[in-house]
Amino acid sequence: MKTTSHKLATLDWQKIALDLSEKGYTIIPRLLSNKQCSECIDLYDRPNTFRKTVVMERHRFGKGEYKYFCYPLPTIVQTIRENMYPKLALIANKWMHELGIAHQFPHTLSALLKQCHLNNQLRPTPLILKYGKGGFNTLHQDLYGTVYFPLQTVLFLNEPEIDFTGGEFVLTQQLPRAQSKAIVLRPKKGDMLLFTTQFRPVKGSRGYYRAHMKHGVSEVHTGNRHTLGVIFHDATT
Repeated sequence: MKTTSHKLATLDWQKIALDLSEKGYTIIPRLLSNKQCSECIDLYDRPNTFRKTVVMERHRFGKGEYKYFCYPLPTIVQTIRENMYPKLALIANKWMHELGIAHQFPHTLSALLKQCHLNNQLRPTPLILKYGKGGFNTLHQDLYGTVYFPLQTVLFLNEPEIDFTGGEFVLTQQLPRAQSKAIVLRPKKGDMLLFTTQFRPVKGSRGYYRAHMKHGVSEVHTGNRHTLGVIFHDATT
């Protein structure tokens, strides 16, 4: 059986980079096995694994609950974070160059986290989200501080139409002087969705410009929906 790190290393990263640039997202099927999905869901009921619980209604973020992991992160989360970051940093730095932004991201996750810690962003951001019937997540961006990485990922731990109905993943894209475009996705159990944290480059007649994007979750109609979110920068709170 292939390990998660091996699966990540052998992905078609050229296609992933193209999808992210052209659409702002890409879906990688069956990164996690059914067993790994169940193991991730089981973590939710282990309080010592998490540093913070957020009840979404209290903050008007939607309806549901999510928990931020504490350090050290679970092995599966750390593996994804460490192995994906160098590949994604190449894509992110290409975006910065295209958009004329005078910033380049370091080549290793440890170097990025060092930048976060120098800016008092000390707390890990990977999390598990849980929605029951009526649950949803309003459109948002996961920035968490002045230092943030422009790409993130979410892994889907339940099977749509079997474990839950509704609960589609929603992206919106805002282009200059245009109405927002909605993108509705329905990844399957074990799939990984890679997407932009804030914007993607779009090539126009005078060069590249930013298309700003947000993400959220539509209302869950039945069942329970769990996802594992892996964000690469750390947070202030």
